[in-house]
Amino acid sequence: MKIEILLYEGFDELDAIGPYEVLAGAGARSGRFDVQLVTAGPAGTVTASNGALIVAHGSMSDAPDLLIVPGGGWNDRRSEGARAQVDRGELPRAIAAAHAAGSRVASVCTGAMLLAAGGLLEGRPAITHHVAIEDLRASGAEVIDDARVVDDGDVLSAGGVTSGLDLALWIVERELGEESAAIAARALEYERTGRVWSSQAAGSATQG
Repeated sequence: MKIEILLYEGFDELDAIGPYEVLAGAGARSGRFDVQLVTAGPAGTVTASNGALIVAHGSMSDAPDLLIVPGGGWNDRRSEGARAQVDRGELPRAIAAAHAAGSRVASVCTGAMLLAAGGLLEGRPAITHHVAIEDLRASGAEVIDDARVVDDGDVLSAGGVTSGLDLALWIVERELGEESAAIAARALEYERTGRVWSSQAAGSATQG
């Protein structure tokens, strides 16, 4: 399974690196995941929201099996970050094009607003960081207020920052099973928390 985590100037470090650690670790154990940090344009060094310099593995594919979009810089209206990318428009279009080409797309935190800007959340269940809930609702998404992870099949979303770990562990569970997800959580010494809302199950489950 080819998984790409999309980096851009001003993304939140944990939004991207948390899921990367979970999924790359599960991939090393299972041989089932190929996980890369990518950019929409030519690969290079990206400056994250707190100043970390991250070197991308390569450029975004046309249609990875799963594309994960971090958030960052939404509420403080920084010159770089998710809101700036929404205003520019190129990144939401690239995300929408990947989805149209067959990729599942997942967001962490305010990365959901990039999905919304690409037209992927209209009338669909989703969640984001609490600071952007009303913006997400205004975009036309059906906000699942008490969910930590929302799984609507080809589009997934997670709440604020640390929920990216729960999203990644949910992906491991979906693809590799509950035992593999439990092993991944134990390796991190992380206790899964919160509600996963899944349209496939027509309901929810509490992690942990």
